[in-house]
Amino acid sequence: MFNFRSKKFILKLVGLAAAVLILFSVALFESSEESKALEVDFLDVGQGDAILIKTPDHQRILIDGGPSGAVVNKLGENLPFFEKEIDLIILTHPHADHLDGLIEVLKRYEVKKILTTGVTHTTPDYLAWLEEIKKQNVPMEIAVAGQTLDFGSGIKMEIFYPKEDLTGKSAENLNNTSVVAKLIFGQTSFLFTGDAETEVEDELIGGGVDLKADVLKVAHHGSKNAMSQNFLEKVKPKFAVISVGADNQFGHPNAMTVKRLEKIGVEVFRTDKDGDVKMVSDGDMIEVEK
Repeated sequence: MFNFRSKKFILKLVGLAAAVLILFSVALFESSEESKALEVDFLDVGQGDAILIKTPDHQRILIDGGPSGAVVNKLGENLPFFEKEIDLIILTHPHADHLDGLIEVLKRYEVKKILTTGVTHTTPDYLAWLEEIKKQNVPMEIAVAGQTLDFGSGIKMEIFYPKEDLTGKSAENLNNTSVVAKLIFGQTSFLFTGDAETEVEDELIGGGVDLKADVLKVAHHGSKNAMSQNFLEKVKPKFAVISVGADNQFGHPNAMTVKRLEKIGVEVFRTDKDGDVKMVSDGDMIEVEK
């Protein structure tokens, strides 16, 4: 028998459904607005790297995942709540501060493809990463210089390093196996460097690679072993981002590295001080939102 209490209950359900519909509509509107531009989010995941790229064609690319599952929360904050797909994960190299968060991403998101160097590593976390890839049956491709990835809407990513397929090979210094890549949209560009040190920088300069970019992701958290003056002069960035943890035990970023950037007028952002750093490009210019 229908009564007043039943009517109140139905009204509450209708109200709840309306609220959900409004939230969903807002999320769709925001997603539509975002789709007009390229967005690159340098996520604050502590002492490590994690970079989320969102393209006008709704491609979602994640470069590295930081040292822990914190990246999953960051993805939740920077993607609409209904999005549970990552089109591409790029693992620059298999050190824990770039790798470990990606294991959790594989468990929580549907990942369509992984790009990595194939270099071998024997840590438990790396083996867990390989096992999760196998479990989820995610296709893997090997990054080699000369490749160009097409993300639609005129957005492309050029792979500059490593110079060769490293599948099954070991390395004394994994930092110098890092994927180095340039993201290009119209007249704007971003240079991602992983933890590549000066040895790799010299190789790139010697190889005549077009390193010039508006935004430089400073390699190896701004350590003293990365970003030589010569390399900086080739890149000529307007902005630089240092992904680094607050009060970290390594003393990153190195004071001279920061000074070198500031001396030539580069605007420097640090995840330990600025939190997430969001950069939005319309193809002509880049705006920074912190």
